[in-house]
Amino acid sequence: MLDPARLFIIMPQEKQPMENVIIIGSGCAGWTAALYTARANLEPLLVTGAMPGGLLTTTTIVENFPGFPEGVDGFQLMMNMQQQAERFGTKTKMGSAVTAVDLSSRPFKVTIDGEVVETKSVIIATGAGHKHLGLESEKLLDTKGVTYCATCDGALPMFRNKPLVVVGGGDSACEEALYLTRFASVVYLIHRRDTLRASKIMADRVLANEKIKPIWDSTVEEILDVKQDTVTGVRIKNLKTDEVSTLDCAGVFVAIGLVPNTQLFQGVIDTDEAGYIKPTHGSHTNVEGVFVAGDVADKHYRQAITAAAMGCMAAIDAERYLQGLAE
Repeated sequence: MLDPARLFIIMPQEKQPMENVIIIGSGCAGWTAALYTARANLEPLLVTGAMPGGLLTTTTIVENFPGFPEGVDGFQLMMNMQQQAERFGTKTKMGSAVTAVDLSSRPFKVTIDGEVVETKSVIIATGAGHKHLGLESEKLLDTKGVTYCATCDGALPMFRNKPLVVVGGGDSACEEALYLTRFASVVYLIHRRDTLRASKIMADRVLANEKIKPIWDSTVEEILDVKQDTVTGVRIKNLKTDEVSTLDCAGVFVAIGLVPNTQLFQGVIDTDEAGYIKPTHGSHTNVEGVFVAGDVADKHYRQAITAAAMGCMAAIDAERYLQGLAE
């Protein structure tokens, strides 16, 4: 006879409902895709990643997003987008990360913080991350004077009233340099060419600022000094004369471009030689039911407004795809 005290009931685990669409990424592309799919009553699930709001949250002022004549703080712009998307029913996994994606069969399986969630469609809006110089000293001194975000770190005591270096020549590098003039004694802008790649208005602002000293035709060969466990300077090389010199500084702000965040999709989603996802048409990828938007697929424009527009396209394409499944 069975002992009643040892009887137990195994309850079946409740299966998580399948999502209509999972949006991976929370920049302009992700939140716009969420807004449009939410308004289409698709109840999208958006996974923000470790950096909610994306790179735009590190920008102090956005002057070229339509509708804000006086400009808007980058962080505030992303908060506005989030609130608007959630108002219409977007479900948000704040701070959560997607660690695996299985697109080999339907429904698709997306692993979020260790939990597998099934979905009928996916919108990839993972954006891009900062490109590194590739120096061993850069890696060793990361967060010890080497940084990739002036608005995040420029006001730290270790950088105040000290010479600082910005590496790069595009809009991002110029914006970093201009921001750092609030705190640094001088900002050295090291660029491998003899003219800035930045837009004319941004370049003019930089060249007119007395605290910014451009160093042309040069690259950083080494960041000094690892032994002291903090940045004390850089060794630079002039690409035209091969002359090598050192420059004292307390911090190095690297702004040399972006790398698309496509590691999760390598070998499954078609990418170009630089790793950017290649849409087949519109926002469609080579996997039916998977769409792409924003900087993860855009290496030419890389603007907040174009990312938002691509998010709109991806949402409409996903909606039409799902409608086709239901018919």
